[in-house]
Amino acid sequence: MRRRDFITLVGSAAAAWPVTAWAQQPERMRRIGVLMPGDENDPGRWKPRLSAFTQALSDLGWTDGRNVRMDVRWDGGDTNLNRALAQELVSLQPDTIVTVATPATVAVQRETRTIPIVFVNVGDPVASGIVARFDRPSGNITGFASLGAPLAGKWLELLSQIAPGLKRAGIMFNPDAAPRIDSYASLAEAARSLEVELFTAPVYNDVDIETAIIALGREPGGGLVVMPDAFMIMHRAPIISAAARNNVPAVYAIPFFARDGGLLSYGPDQVGTFRGAATYVDRILRGEKPADLPVQFPTKFDMVVNHKTAKALGLVVPRSILLRADEVIE
Repeated sequence: MRRRDFITLVGSAAAAWPVTAWAQQPERMRRIGVLMPGDENDPGRWKPRLSAFTQALSDLGWTDGRNVRMDVRWDGGDTNLNRALAQELVSLQPDTIVTVATPATVAVQRETRTIPIVFVNVGDPVASGIVARFDRPSGNITGFASLGAPLAGKWLELLSQIAPGLKRAGIMFNPDAAPRIDSYASLAEAARSLEVELFTAPVYNDVDIETAIIALGREPGGGLVVMPDAFMIMHRAPIISAAARNNVPAVYAIPFFARDGGLLSYGPDQVGTFRGAATYVDRILRGEKPADLPVQFPTKFDMVVNHKTAKALGLVVPRSILLRADEVIE
């Protein structure tokens, strides 16, 4: 081999080394923190939503263990844990954090103003002070609101249709999980239209739940609107049980309340919302900023009617509701 040819060959190989070496480098592992409500060992409740999120991410090219790592924390329905778990997730310095419900979102937002946050299931993020505007949320946070104000009025309307003797309705919530009822104005407007007396029923434990529902059941015409906060979700069993024992019809926002024995649920398609959150995470991981991603509102709603519970309460479910229901439990 001539000397010139040898030098050319070596030079060509050397020029190729950086390209080859770069091509063989593993894809950079990205990190996503997730703060979930509820109990990790409650597989039929929040896990399907988390699975929908991870599957949607995979469809977008982000596979857990390959090019993204998921750090999931569960608060067990204890809002006091949110602050500690938020601090823990922020300390991991993920590329983005997904928060579910208002308490988790507020807790994480307190800990970081730089790590991008995508929230899910926040009732009214403007009223809660989480974002400045819906169209341009500003800062490091955006996401998917769960309930527009008019939806709360719809709960009361549906409850009056399925229980036509409704005269009084209690709004049950936990002040620690939901310090304010963002949808109260909508509920109050619906109550005036339906000529239903409305009052709040703040609860902190199972005794409070029992006491409030017993009071509603003392006279005919009592009904219950259960707000979708983390405490209500974790205490759904005593709520559903007390409502059944005291013959109090109740409406809920989340399908698994009705599937667990509650009378009626009506709320956003949460699986779809979690899939939507995956699209925002994807866009952030690819360089977009949360401030440029508008807050999204649900476009699809699910209604679940427990016909068995209705019969036990002595109620006849109107055909109009049965035809609209996405699921009827016999």
